[in-house]
Amino acid sequence: MTKDSKMPSLAVVILTYNEERHITRALASVAGFASEIFVVDSFSTDRTVELARTNGAVVLQNRFVNYARQYQWALDNAPISSTWIMRLDADEVIEPDLAARIRDELPRLGEGVVGVNLKRKHIFLGRWIRHGGRYPLVLLRIWRRGHGRVEDRWMDEHVIVWGGRTITFEGGFADHNLNDLTYFTDKHNKYATREAIDVISSRTGLSAEAGPANDKQGSLQAALKRWIKERLYNRIPYQISAPSYFLYRLIFQLGFLDGKQGLVYHGLQGLWYRFLVGAKVAELEAAVSHINDRSELRAELRRLTGFDV
Repeated sequence: MTKDSKMPSLAVVILTYNEERHITRALASVAGFASEIFVVDSFSTDRTVELARTNGAVVLQNRFVNYARQYQWALDNAPISSTWIMRLDADEVIEPDLAARIRDELPRLGEGVVGVNLKRKHIFLGRWIRHGGRYPLVLLRIWRRGHGRVEDRWMDEHVIVWGGRTITFEGGFADHNLNDLTYFTDKHNKYATREAIDVISSRTGLSAEAGPANDKQGSLQAALKRWIKERLYNRIPYQISAPSYFLYRLIFQLGFLDGKQGLVYHGLQGLWYRFLVGAKVAELEAAVSHINDRSELRAELRRLTGFDV
C-alpha cells in the first residue's frame, strides 16, 4: 500500500476466518487512512484470503486459539512499522466521518496520548440498537506501538495501554454482521463457553491475566462494566441475574424503544446468552470441583470444552 504523506502512520490489524462476506467492506472503510493493513487469517476455506490480498492487505496465517492470543500473535509477528495500531473486527465498519477524523487528527496528537477510544454502535437485523445500554460502547481500539497489549482472556478481552493518557474520537463506528440468526446463536454459544472458561479460571486461580496495573489503562466504560460483572453480577445465581439483567435493559435502559429487532436482540444477547453463560459455568464448576492440580484442571477443561485451555 502506498503511503500518502497526509496519512497517519497507522497499521490496521484484522482477524479473519471465512469472512468473505465482510472483509472487502472492512478494508474499504479503512483504506483512506491506513498506511498498513494486516489480515491475520485462521486458514479460511472461502475467498477471504484472496479478497484481502486483492484489496491491498498483507495476509498472515496462524492457528486460532482465542481472539486475545491471535491478536497478540499479530502484534508480535506482523512486520508493523507504523506509529499507531488499530484493532478492527472483520464485520466492523469505520464510517466516513470517523475515517476523516482519524486521518486528520491522529497525526497531530502529542506524545502524551497513547490510546484512542472509539464509540461503537451495533446494527442487528438492519436496525441500529440505540438503547438497552448498547450505545455507545466505548472501546480502546487505537494505540501507540509499544504502548499497548491485548489481555490474555478467553472472552471480553480488551487492549490496555501504558505510558500516557487516552482520548476519545467522535464518529461513526459500526458492528454490522451480515449473517443470519443461526450464525448469531452459534457464535454466542461458543462465546458462552469461552466466558465460562474465564469465570472458572478466575475462581480456581487458573487465570494468568492479573489485570492492568495502576499505570495501565483502557476504556473506563469497559473497565467499569467488567468490575460490575465480576464483583457483583457473577456472584448472583444466574437464574436470578440473567432475567433481572434482561428486564433492566428492556425497561430501565429503554431497550423496548429498539422495536421488534431490539426485542430479539436484547432477548438473545441480554437474556438467553447471559443465562447460557451461567448454566455453563455451573456445569463446568460441578465437573471440576474435585480437581486441585492445575495441570489436571486444564486438561479436564480442555476435554469438556474442546478449547485449548
